[in-house]
Amino acid sequence: MRNDSQHERGYAPKGKTPVVRLNANRTSTNMISAVTNQGKVRFKIFDGSMNTDILIDFCERIIKSAGRKVYLILDNLRVHHAKLFKAWQEKHRADIAVFYLPSYSPELNPDEYLNCDLKAGVHSGKPARNKEKLKKKVRSHMQMLQKKPGRVRKYFIHKKISYAA
Repeated sequence: MRNDSQHERGYAPKGKTPVVRLNANRTSTNMISAVTNQGKVRFKIFDGSMNTDILIDFCERIIKSAGRKVYLILDNLRVHHAKLFKAWQEKHRADIAVFYLPSYSPELNPDEYLNCDLKAGVHSGKPARNKEKLKKKVRSHMQMLQKKPGRVRKYFIHKKISYAA
């Protein structure tokens, strides 16, 4: 998530290019998330690049909060296929089963619908001027989604996502 993306609407005189002036430094933050067809949302905001340690920690947190076997659908991010993660999966196969989406198919990934919702929410209103404000906006939007499972369940209405409903 970056703070310099803009999804605002506006206008400019005919023949003039609209310009959005920002008084902020370019910054970004990262997040890993998961959604269920019941509308539950889990997320973790982190600095730096996604790695196996972050993925395993996130999966362990999901298992702990689920209280039953977890069926996790992942895209084909390189870290999702790492040897260390595969070994961890094997060790925890009683607790978690991992399935992979076909390559280059974001339209099949329910989490991409969450990302779209998040970006629209974070980029509405005043832009975040620094990393901490950006993280705060991301966390706030994600916590709002956790309180609105009906909104998250609607992601699964789309015909391409209905396989997971």
